[in-house]
Amino acid sequence: MPLTAPPEPRTSHEEGAMPATLPEPRTPVEGGTVPLPVLSEHLRGLADEQGGVLGVPPGLMADDSPGWIPVSELAREPYGPLLALVDETAERWSAPRHVAAALLWKTYTYWNTLPMVLGWALERRVPLMRLADTLVRPSDAGVTIAATAVTVAVLPGDPLAGAPGTTVVPDLASAIRDALLDGQHPLIRALCAQTRLGERTLWGSTAEAVAHPLLSLVPRDDVTRLLTEIGPPVNGLLVPDGDGYRRRTCCLWVTLPDADPCSTCCVR
Repeated sequence: MPLTAPPEPRTSHEEGAMPATLPEPRTPVEGGTVPLPVLSEHLRGLADEQGGVLGVPPGLMADDSPGWIPVSELAREPYGPLLALVDETAERWSAPRHVAAALLWKTYTYWNTLPMVLGWALERRVPLMRLADTLVRPSDAGVTIAATAVTVAVLPGDPLAGAPGTTVVPDLASAIRDALLDGQHPLIRALCAQTRLGERTLWGSTAEAVAHPLLSLVPRDDVTRLLTEIGPPVNGLLVPDGDGYRRRTCCLWVTLPDADPCSTCCVR
Protein backbone atom coordinates (compact mmCIF):
# COMPACT_ATOMS: atom_id res chain seq x y z
CA MET A 1 0.00 0.00 0.00
CA PRO A 2 2.41 2.70 -1.19
CA LEU A 3 2.21 6.10 0.40
CA THR A 4 0.49 8.41 -2.00
CA ALA A 5 -2.81 9.43 -0.48
CA PRO A 6 -2.94 7.14 2.55
CA PRO A 7 0.22 6.20 4.46
CA GLU A 8 2.10 3.21 5.60
CA PRO A 9 0.92 1.81 8.93
CA ARG A 10 1.63 0.96 12.53
CA THR A 11 2.74 1.34 16.11
CA SER A 12 2.38 0.13 19.64
CA HIS A 13 0.28 0.89 22.65
CA GLU A 14 1.69 1.28 26.12
CA GLU A 15 0.57 -1.58 28.34
CA GLY A 16 -2.28 -0.55 30.58
CA ALA A 17 -2.78 2.92 29.12
CA MET A 18 -6.40 4.02 29.00
CA PRO A 19 -8.12 6.24 26.46
CA ALA A 20 -7.80 9.88 27.39
CA THR A 21 -10.67 12.23 28.11
CA LEU A 22 -10.33 15.26 25.89
CA PRO A 23 -10.79 18.65 27.56
CA GLU A 24 -14.08 20.40 26.93
CA PRO A 25 -13.92 23.47 24.68
CA ARG A 26 -14.65 26.78 26.33
CA THR A 27 -17.89 27.08 24.37
CA PRO A 28 -18.99 24.42 21.87
CA VAL A 29 -19.33 25.61 18.29
CA GLU A 30 -22.61 24.44 16.80
CA GLY A 31 -22.56 23.52 13.11
CA GLY A 32 -19.07 24.83 12.49
CA THR A 33 -15.57 25.07 13.80
CA VAL A 34 -12.87 27.57 14.62
CA PRO A 35 -11.44 28.82 11.31
CA LEU A 36 -8.11 27.25 10.41
CA PRO A 37 -7.43 29.01 7.10
CA VAL A 38 -3.88 27.79 6.54
CA LEU A 39 -4.79 24.18 7.25
CA SER A 40 -7.93 24.33 5.10
CA GLU A 41 -6.00 25.83 2.18
CA HIS A 42 -3.32 23.16 2.51
CA LEU A 43 -5.93 20.38 2.49
CA ARG A 44 -7.58 21.91 -0.59
CA GLY A 45 -4.19 21.86 -2.29
CA LEU A 46 -3.69 18.20 -1.41
CA ALA A 47 -7.14 17.41 -2.81
CA ASP A 48 -6.29 19.21 -6.06
CA GLU A 49 -3.01 17.30 -6.35
CA GLN A 50 -4.87 14.00 -5.95
CA GLY A 51 -7.73 14.69 -8.33
CA GLY A 52 -10.15 15.50 -5.55
CA VAL A 53 -9.49 12.25 -3.70
CA LEU A 54 -8.91 13.22 -0.08
CA GLY A 55 -10.10 11.34 2.99
CA VAL A 56 -10.98 14.43 4.99
CA PRO A 57 -12.94 17.56 3.93
CA PRO A 58 -10.77 20.69 3.86
CA GLY A 59 -13.12 22.29 6.39
CA LEU A 60 -13.19 19.06 8.47
CA MET A 61 -16.98 19.23 8.86
CA ALA A 62 -19.37 16.61 7.47
CA ASP A 63 -21.92 17.66 4.87
CA ASP A 64 -25.57 16.60 4.91
CA SER A 65 -25.22 13.87 2.27
CA PRO A 66 -26.23 10.31 3.18
CA GLY A 67 -23.90 7.45 4.03
CA TRP A 68 -22.11 8.82 7.09
CA ILE A 69 -21.59 6.33 9.94
CA PRO A 70 -20.92 7.53 13.51
CA VAL A 71 -17.46 6.22 14.39
CA SER A 72 -18.69 5.41 17.89
CA GLU A 73 -20.84 2.69 16.25
CA LEU A 74 -17.73 1.07 14.78
CA ALA A 75 -16.34 0.51 18.27
CA ARG A 76 -19.55 -1.02 19.62
CA GLU A 77 -20.15 -4.76 19.77
CA PRO A 78 -20.98 -6.77 17.72
CA TYR A 79 -18.96 -4.50 15.40
CA GLY A 80 -21.21 -4.91 12.35
CA PRO A 81 -20.42 -1.56 10.63
CA LEU A 82 -16.70 -1.96 11.35
CA LEU A 83 -16.56 -5.48 9.93
CA ALA A 84 -18.48 -4.30 6.86
CA LEU A 85 -15.65 -1.80 6.20
CA VAL A 86 -13.08 -4.55 6.78
CA ASP A 87 -14.87 -6.86 4.34
CA GLU A 88 -15.07 -4.09 1.74
CA THR A 89 -11.31 -3.60 2.07
CA ALA A 90 -10.76 -7.34 1.82
CA GLU A 91 -12.72 -7.45 -1.43
CA ARG A 92 -10.86 -4.45 -2.85
CA TRP A 93 -7.43 -5.95 -2.27
CA SER A 94 -8.32 -9.68 -2.33
CA ALA A 95 -6.92 -9.82 1.19
CA PRO A 96 -7.51 -12.12 4.16
CA ARG A 97 -9.63 -10.47 6.84
CA HIS A 98 -6.76 -9.74 9.25
CA VAL A 99 -4.71 -8.14 6.43
CA ALA A 100 -7.76 -6.17 5.32
CA ALA A 101 -8.24 -4.92 8.89
CA ALA A 102 -4.63 -3.70 8.97
CA LEU A 103 -5.01 -1.96 5.62
CA LEU A 104 -8.32 -0.38 6.63
CA TRP A 105 -6.65 0.92 9.76
CA LYS A 106 -3.72 2.28 7.78
CA THR A 107 -6.14 4.34 5.74
CA TYR A 108 -8.40 5.36 8.61
CA THR A 109 -5.63 6.48 10.95
CA TYR A 110 -3.95 8.45 8.18
CA TRP A 111 -6.98 10.61 7.47
CA ASN A 112 -7.89 10.91 11.14
CA THR A 113 -4.37 11.94 12.16
CA LEU A 114 -3.62 14.16 9.14
CA PRO A 115 -5.48 17.32 10.23
CA MET A 116 -3.92 17.21 13.70
CA VAL A 117 -0.31 16.96 12.57
CA LEU A 118 -0.75 19.42 9.71
CA GLY A 119 -2.43 21.86 12.11
CA TRP A 120 0.53 21.47 14.43
CA ALA A 121 3.05 22.09 11.64
CA LEU A 122 1.26 24.89 9.80
CA GLU A 123 -0.43 26.93 12.52
CA ARG A 124 0.48 25.44 15.90
CA ARG A 125 -3.25 24.82 16.29
CA VAL A 126 -4.52 21.24 16.53
CA PRO A 127 -8.09 20.34 15.51
CA LEU A 128 -9.48 17.61 17.75
CA MET A 129 -12.32 15.38 16.61
CA ARG A 130 -13.81 13.48 19.55
CA LEU A 131 -14.87 9.92 18.92
CA ALA A 132 -18.47 10.89 19.61
CA ASP A 133 -18.28 13.73 17.05
CA THR A 134 -16.58 11.81 14.22
CA LEU A 135 -18.24 10.30 11.15
CA VAL A 136 -16.88 7.98 8.46
CA ARG A 137 -18.00 6.59 5.13
CA PRO A 138 -16.40 4.55 2.33
CA SER A 139 -14.94 6.64 -0.49
CA ASP A 140 -12.38 6.69 -3.28
CA ALA A 141 -9.84 7.56 -0.59
CA GLY A 142 -10.63 4.29 1.16
CA VAL A 143 -12.65 6.12 3.78
CA THR A 144 -13.52 9.76 4.34
CA ILE A 145 -13.58 11.08 7.90
CA ALA A 146 -15.38 14.22 9.02
CA ALA A 147 -16.79 15.74 12.18
CA THR A 148 -20.02 17.18 13.51
CA ALA A 149 -18.00 19.37 15.89
CA VAL A 150 -14.31 20.22 16.23
CA THR A 151 -12.39 21.61 19.18
CA VAL A 152 -9.11 23.37 18.40
CA ALA A 153 -6.28 22.96 20.89
CA VAL A 154 -4.21 26.14 21.19
CA LEU A 155 -1.31 27.28 23.33
CA PRO A 156 -1.78 29.91 26.06
CA GLY A 157 -0.21 32.69 24.01
CA ASP A 158 -2.31 32.05 20.91
CA PRO A 159 -4.59 34.97 19.95
CA LEU A 160 -7.44 32.45 19.74
CA ALA A 161 -6.92 31.21 23.30
CA GLY A 162 -10.25 31.28 25.10
CA ALA A 163 -12.31 31.82 21.97
CA PRO A 164 -15.42 29.67 21.49
CA GLY A 165 -14.52 26.23 20.18
CA THR A 166 -10.96 26.27 21.55
CA THR A 167 -9.28 24.56 24.44
CA VAL A 168 -6.06 25.95 25.88
CA VAL A 169 -3.39 23.30 26.50
CA PRO A 170 0.14 23.52 27.94
CA ASP A 171 1.60 21.65 24.97
CA LEU A 172 0.18 20.44 21.69
CA ALA A 173 1.91 17.06 21.67
CA SER A 174 -0.03 15.96 24.73
CA ALA A 175 -3.26 17.16 23.08
CA ILE A 176 -2.46 14.98 20.06
CA ARG A 177 -1.72 12.01 22.33
CA ASP A 178 -5.02 12.43 24.18
CA ALA A 179 -6.88 12.71 20.87
CA LEU A 180 -5.26 9.51 19.56
CA LEU A 181 -6.21 7.61 22.69
CA ASP A 182 -9.74 9.00 22.71
CA GLY A 183 -10.48 8.68 19.02
CA GLN A 184 -8.39 5.74 17.83
CA HIS A 185 -7.77 3.33 20.70
CA PRO A 186 -11.41 2.12 20.89
CA LEU A 187 -11.26 1.19 17.18
CA ILE A 188 -7.89 -0.50 17.58
CA ARG A 189 -9.26 -2.61 20.41
CA ALA A 190 -12.30 -3.52 18.31
CA LEU A 191 -10.18 -4.54 15.30
CA CYS A 192 -7.85 -6.60 17.47
CA ALA A 193 -10.82 -8.31 19.11
CA GLN A 194 -12.07 -9.49 15.70
CA THR A 195 -8.76 -10.42 14.01
CA ARG A 196 -5.34 -11.88 14.70
CA LEU A 197 -3.80 -8.40 14.86
CA GLY A 198 -1.95 -6.94 17.82
CA GLU A 199 -2.31 -3.36 19.00
CA ARG A 200 1.33 -2.58 18.32
CA THR A 201 0.83 -3.42 14.66
CA LEU A 202 -2.02 -0.93 14.34
CA TRP A 203 -0.38 1.81 16.39
CA GLY A 204 2.54 1.49 13.98
CA SER A 205 0.33 2.84 11.22
CA THR A 206 -0.64 5.74 13.45
CA ALA A 207 3.02 6.53 14.06
CA GLU A 208 3.55 6.66 10.33
CA ALA A 209 0.43 8.76 9.91
CA VAL A 210 2.09 11.30 12.22
CA ALA A 211 5.41 11.27 10.39
CA HIS A 212 4.61 10.90 6.70
CA PRO A 213 2.67 14.16 6.08
CA LEU A 214 5.23 16.20 8.00
CA LEU A 215 8.40 15.26 6.14
CA SER A 216 7.64 17.71 3.33
CA LEU A 217 7.00 20.52 5.82
CA VAL A 218 9.51 20.23 8.66
CA PRO A 219 12.95 18.65 9.21
CA ARG A 220 12.98 14.99 10.15
CA ASP A 221 14.41 15.90 13.57
CA ASP A 222 11.26 17.90 14.27
CA VAL A 223 9.14 14.88 13.33
CA THR A 224 11.20 12.68 15.66
CA ARG A 225 10.84 15.24 18.42
CA LEU A 226 7.07 15.39 17.99
CA LEU A 227 6.76 11.59 18.17
CA THR A 228 8.91 11.61 21.31
CA GLU A 229 6.79 14.33 22.90
CA ILE A 230 3.58 12.49 22.02
CA GLY A 231 5.09 9.42 23.65
CA PRO A 232 3.23 6.12 23.89
CA PRO A 233 1.50 4.74 21.96
CA VAL A 234 3.43 6.03 18.92
CA ASN A 235 6.94 6.84 20.10
CA GLY A 236 9.60 4.28 19.21
CA LEU A 237 7.76 2.70 16.29
CA LEU A 238 9.79 4.46 13.58
CA VAL A 239 13.56 4.56 13.20
CA PRO A 240 15.64 6.98 11.08
CA ASP A 241 16.51 5.76 7.59
CA GLY A 242 18.35 8.12 5.25
CA ASP A 243 16.29 11.29 4.92
CA GLY A 244 13.19 9.49 6.12
CA TYR A 245 12.34 6.63 8.42
CA ARG A 246 11.70 2.91 8.56
CA ARG A 247 8.87 1.27 10.45
CA ARG A 248 9.38 -1.23 13.25
CA THR A 249 6.10 -2.95 12.37
CA CYS A 250 4.54 -4.12 9.10
CA CYS A 251 1.22 -2.93 7.68
CA LEU A 252 0.86 -6.38 6.00
CA TRP A 253 0.57 -4.92 2.51
CA VAL A 254 3.65 -6.91 1.54
CA THR A 255 1.83 -10.16 2.34
CA LEU A 256 -0.52 -9.70 -0.64
CA PRO A 257 0.33 -11.50 -3.90
CA ASP A 258 2.61 -9.45 -6.19
CA ALA A 259 2.70 -6.53 -3.72
CA ASP A 260 5.96 -4.63 -3.51
CA PRO A 261 7.11 -3.61 -0.03
CA CYS A 262 6.28 -0.09 1.06
CA SER A 263 9.24 2.29 0.95
CA THR A 264 9.34 2.32 4.76
CA CYS A 265 8.66 -1.41 5.23
CA CYS A 266 10.43 -3.09 8.13
CA VAL A 267 11.02 -6.21 5.98
CA ARG A 268 12.37 -4.36 2.95
